[in-house]
Amino acid sequence: QVQFVESGGGLVQPGGSLRLSCAASGSSFSHVIMGWYRQVPGKQRELVARISSRGDTNYADSVKGRFTISRDNAKNTVYLQMNSLKSGDTAVYYCNMSPFPLTWGQGTEVTVSS
Repeated sequence: QVQFVESGGGLVQPGGSLRLSCAASGSSFSHVIMGWYRQVPGKQRELVARISSRGDTNYADSVKGRFTISRDNAKNTVYLQMNSLKSGDTAVYYCNMSPFPLTWGQGTEVTVSS
């Protein structure tokens, strides 16, 4: 059974940083594109960053230059380093395959507020 477990969220002030982690289990994901998504209540889940098996990355315009996605294939883990956080980054963050996600994990909540 495939499972994604996200962690690292929390409350941070505007301008602060957080590093999210996503541990995947049930299968090896080293050969697939992985993405970080986020969702705000009442809105659709959006893809904010993705990374190919060889490390090529893409970012949503709203996070470009502030967020960095990376992966450790040996650990079946994907990371999202988030810097210069803004209130608009407040959301629940999820990781999953891209562009065809599997079952969603619980996500990790990020709140940017002073």
